[in-house]
Amino acid sequence: MPRQTRWVGRFTALVLGGGALAALPGWTTPPVAAAGMALSTGGEQVLEAEGAEGEPPKPSAPESRSVAERAVTASAGLKGSVTPRIEPTTAGACPADMIEVVGEYCPSLEQKCLQWLDPETKLRCAEFAPEPKCTGKTVAKHFCMDKYEYPNKAGAIPVVMKTWFESRDACKAQGKRLCGSSEWTLACEGQEHLPYPYGFSRSAEACNIDKPHLDVNETALGNPRTRDAEAARLDQRVPSGSFESCVSPYGVHDMAGNVDEWVVNESGTPYQSGSKGGYWGPVRTRCRPMTVAHYEMFSFYQLGFRCCANPGSLEDERDDEDSVAPAAPAADAKVQEALELPGS
Repeated sequence: MPRQTRWVGRFTALVLGGGALAALPGWTTPPVAAAGMALSTGGEQVLEAEGAEGEPPKPSAPESRSVAERAVTASAGLKGSVTPRIEPTTAGACPADMIEVVGEYCPSLEQKCLQWLDPETKLRCAEFAPEPKCTGKTVAKHFCMDKYEYPNKAGAIPVVMKTWFESRDACKAQGKRLCGSSEWTLACEGQEHLPYPYGFSRSAEACNIDKPHLDVNETALGNPRTRDAEAARLDQRVPSGSFESCVSPYGVHDMAGNVDEWVVNESGTPYQSGSKGGYWGPVRTRCRPMTVAHYEMFSFYQLGFRCCANPGSLEDERDDEDSVAPAAPAADAKVQEALELPGS
């Protein structure tokens, strides 16, 4: 297990550990990644940063029920228990396979955990106090987001093992872009600032989360000849939309668990890349935290993505001769350019 150091504060938590930052042969890992340093930034009063995704705390007991059984239980027990769906405001602003998100994003939010599932590491909160407090000025947001993780199709297995650059370019090929970190957070938590997309209490019945962690053979995962077999051995993804209750107030599916999702880290520190939402294992898997340890050329067995777009702009972006970016731009590329959001 990684050695963990928690900084209590509103902005930063630090985890030191060994291992999930293995780069593929021929790649150069920046010093911060090579040291296993995971920085996580955001607006919680206390931020808990999971370090290497391959080294989360072990759950107390393995989950033995099938995906279908868990999905049925979730639908029966949680349906109707969260904030009602936020309806779109602009007819035709987003394509049918995307969700229109309009709302106020809170950059600095205080959330209080009432009970930890893992008191020693404080990664997984069983229940948050209601009525979280926004302590900063809100920012208006309006954008379109894919309903599901890429390839954005109900019943499809989400794509993993793609770098941030590859994910960004896949979105651009559709006239879309990677989501900004603040956009992703707003779409997940809604206007009531829910810690989980389905409410204030954590539930392994609601989303594909808290499955037993399998030890990762990083040598096998980093070898092109064995990486697919190792990724398949570790794989615990489910088809998009399998859990009816795993839907945010805006109607976006699977934002907690299933696969981590690449986003544009709007702080730009230490990289343009960040990941949100957590994956199927026993990690944070909630709306607000972000993992920022993984640089843009990193890929891993549980790391996927989804796409966003500006309302009404998809046709224009498809016609843009610069819509497909080069495979690896300069390291000092501006985050604003990555977001392609004018003035936000």
